[in-house]
Amino acid sequence: MSFKFQELKKNQIAVSVYTALVCFLTYSCIFAFRKPFTVGLYATMPKFMGIEFKNLLVIAQVLGYTTSKIFGVKYISELKHVGRGKLVLILVLCSLIPLFIFPIIPTPLNIVCLFLNGFPLGITWGVIFSYVEGRRGTDFIGAAMGASIIVSSGFAKSVGKWVQLNFQVSDIWLPFDTGLMFIIPIIILVFLLEQISEPNDSEVKLKTARLPMNKDERKHFFKTFMPGLLSFIIIYIVLTLFRDLRDNFASDIWTNLGYNNANVFTNTELPIAIIVLTIIASMIMIKNNSLVFLISQYMIILGFLMVFIFSLLFEYHYLNGFYWMLLVGLGLYIGYTPFNSILFDRMIATFKLKGNVGFLIYLMDSFGYFASVVVIYIKGVAHLNLNWAQFYAKGVIISSVFGLLISIYSLTYYTRKINQFSYER
Repeated sequence: MSFKFQELKKNQIAVSVYTALVCFLTYSCIFAFRKPFTVGLYATMPKFMGIEFKNLLVIAQVLGYTTSKIFGVKYISELKHVGRGKLVLILVLCSLIPLFIFPIIPTPLNIVCLFLNGFPLGITWGVIFSYVEGRRGTDFIGAAMGASIIVSSGFAKSVGKWVQLNFQVSDIWLPFDTGLMFIIPIIILVFLLEQISEPNDSEVKLKTARLPMNKDERKHFFKTFMPGLLSFIIIYIVLTLFRDLRDNFASDIWTNLGYNNANVFTNTELPIAIIVLTIIASMIMIKNNSLVFLISQYMIILGFLMVFIFSLLFEYHYLNGFYWMLLVGLGLYIGYTPFNSILFDRMIATFKLKGNVGFLIYLMDSFGYFASVVVIYIKGVAHLNLNWAQFYAKGVIISSVFGLLISIYSLTYYTRKINQFSYER
């Protein structure tokens, strides 16, 4: 009989805290296989097709991620709750092997390694989140996973920078060496992940059973909510675009702003994670699923407003670079995190839908990451006369206005849909 933490099962608060901590740490470790390469500047590497080597690495990894999200729309939506722990370990191993090959094979062939690294990592979120959704404490647990996206990227880059500075590791070996440090932690955490019990009967009644979806069910789901889902896709493209640019080129942006130390990544991302975690986790106190679903959309609107206002203040020199990155990051993640935590979980519960969060998240990600690749490519080949800090500031000002308008439409659509659903019931 496997070890199942029987005492934790009797206490739902303990279960939620345990699940949140294990999922947070597990997904945090995943970032060590994905983000450390972005710390390197690759200044001595030649350009190819007129694009800087680092830009090509980012494009390759994001393409791998994008491909995995398209694949995941089917794969994750049909995922059964058997063998998930082994699957996470296989995916991590499949992401590490290309990082070992990356320094060995000649340039530019080694660029493909980042694509092969990104593909398996793109699947891990859906597998880990399948332990989370449909619970009484999903808001809290999902907030912890959302916080892991925020803080873990900065932490992974800080670790990568520390490894490089203290062990004189070259840019080309940095991704593998950093990832190797996290193999033992990820094995331990996956074991702990497997001890999480399934949602109980009262949770199923409150949040609706989460079931695999076949092709016809996915089509019916999309058709039923098509205007709202399309608006979500557009909003998510905007948010993912500038979250990913901020994430992949944080080292370049900080350098442009005059900051060049290992701690700057964590110093900004940690307070953002704490604030966003607190806001989203507080939703656990509200049992009304439709209310939380609408509050999530108000958060998205607030996030776009913050990004717009603080970027304007930075452009007109009322805000320095550090606080601009901190406050814009806060607004960005206030809008972005609901998509990866409470928004779709509460949507399914609101409308009593047969399905799972994985289908919706991977549908959004498919479009979001593709848009990110396009913009990075355009910026690389167009030779815009902007550094990354200038490019990012101007871009978020324009896009936040557009995102704000679509978010208001989305809120109006789903408010009507909820009223219609309540009337029909």
